[in-house]
Amino acid sequence: MNNHSIFSNVRGDLASGLVVFLVALPLCLGIALASGAPLFSGIVSGVIGGVVVGFLSNSALSVTGPAAGLTAIVLAAITDLGGFDIFLVAVILAGLIQIALGFLRAGSFSNYFPTSVIEGMLAAIGIIIILKQIPHAFGHDVDNEGDFFYIEKSGHTTFDTLFESINYIHTGALIIALLSLAILITWEKVPALKKIKVVPGALVVVVVSILLNEFFIQSGSSLAIVTQNHLVSLPSFTEISNGFALPNFASLTNEKVWIVAITIAVVASIETLLCIEATDKLDPYKRFTDTNRELKAQGIGNIVSGLLGGLPMTSVVVRSSANINSGGRTKFSTIFHGLLLFTFALSIPFILNKIPLAALAAVLLMVGYKLAKPSVFVHLWNNGYSQFIPFVVTVIAVVRIDLLKGVGIGLAVSIIFILYQNLKIAYSFKKESFHDGDIITIKLAQEVSFLNKAAIKSTLASIPNGSKLIIDASNTKYIDFDVVELIKDFRNVKAEDKEIDLTLKGFKDQYDLDNTEFKHVKIKDSKEETK
Repeated sequence: MNNHSIFSNVRGDLASGLVVFLVALPLCLGIALASGAPLFSGIVSGVIGGVVVGFLSNSALSVTGPAAGLTAIVLAAITDLGGFDIFLVAVILAGLIQIALGFLRAGSFSNYFPTSVIEGMLAAIGIIIILKQIPHAFGHDVDNEGDFFYIEKSGHTTFDTLFESINYIHTGALIIALLSLAILITWEKVPALKKIKVVPGALVVVVVSILLNEFFIQSGSSLAIVTQNHLVSLPSFTEISNGFALPNFASLTNEKVWIVAITIAVVASIETLLCIEATDKLDPYKRFTDTNRELKAQGIGNIVSGLLGGLPMTSVVVRSSANINSGGRTKFSTIFHGLLLFTFALSIPFILNKIPLAALAAVLLMVGYKLAKPSVFVHLWNNGYSQFIPFVVTVIAVVRIDLLKGVGIGLAVSIIFILYQNLKIAYSFKKESFHDGDIITIKLAQEVSFLNKAAIKSTLASIPNGSKLIIDASNTKYIDFDVVELIKDFRNVKAEDKEIDLTLKGFKDQYDLDNTEFKHVKIKDSKEETK
């Protein structure tokens, strides 16, 4: 596909937009519930994230909506500020701050995320989705959809709920989940079905699950799923009108509002940049997103969301990866999912409320598997330990802590490996054997910092007595003072004690021996003494 215009893949984008809608619907509601906000605020945020941000964003594939990573901040802020209407002012201010960050070109920060960390973040999110959705597939729906934290609202851990769900299996839900997984796998594996882009497997899953559960209900079977906590639960018009709120601008002078706004802006921007970097990596066409424009689009989205009573939003990996895996190729799929959220949530909530969460769990399990499939781990293993260890650390940290802290830990480990690699490439070590003795050459890199001092010191200490040693700085542009001192001390003391024939080659004129630096020496013979 050479043309990536918004209407260049309409059939595929319509299908993927429908899948993203099905994935986003329970997440929008679950995140609103976990945030202590009105349920409809999650839908508002999802609609604006899809339509407004989708239209303004430069990303063809990322999907924006209420984010699980912000739930703890939102919950604490609403309580601390004393009302959702006051909190909405902070959301608007956060949007303004994000726009400012875009103009300040803060989006370039995303260029410093190592590939191993981004891959680790994606795999971790896949594992979290799987761990969180298995209980829903079993029919044990005690944890909110959208709660991706290891320590859940109940105080239990993710693994506590996972093991606990084995004792609370709802047979009807499990049958629907297994049947849904079978449909999704068949839809992907059978070539004839795979080509039917207009009818995605997720839509078939939803229709079949509703019909099967209605059959269970009408037949009076014990397999019937009838309690609302096992089904999608959209708010009624009465609940929407009662919970609807507009921003209270009288709180603009409240210092706490500004602190919350700055917190949301920073966290939402970092999560967005991480997601954009990950989405670009998953993009089959390897397009690059203008991250500064993305921050501006997110800022405008948050302003509109705050004005209309919605939650703060970010670009979200779960929805974005579902979009890509379902065949989405342009931003039309993102916009279409937002339109579906708006239309269906208002017009046919009674139908959507018949969807079993077990069926949607199957859709999300497939999304999770594609993010964390074993081949990803094998690929990073084959890239060497300097890539694999930061990857694994990121995976474990994100699963056990949260997204931002986990990525931060992975980034720190990655930096350690970068520094370690830098220590190794400070110089090349070459020894050539001749009939009249060994000639050992240490060729310094372009830049030699104090971090390289220990490695160079160790190498110099290992030079055997009576050797011929050349330290070559011909290609070196910078040598740290500590390293200069080390080489000077070796030349003046150790080399003489060990009867090493030392040649210094290529050191620049500015290094002067009188002020503990080197003077350039032209060498005609390796045995010539340095003056």
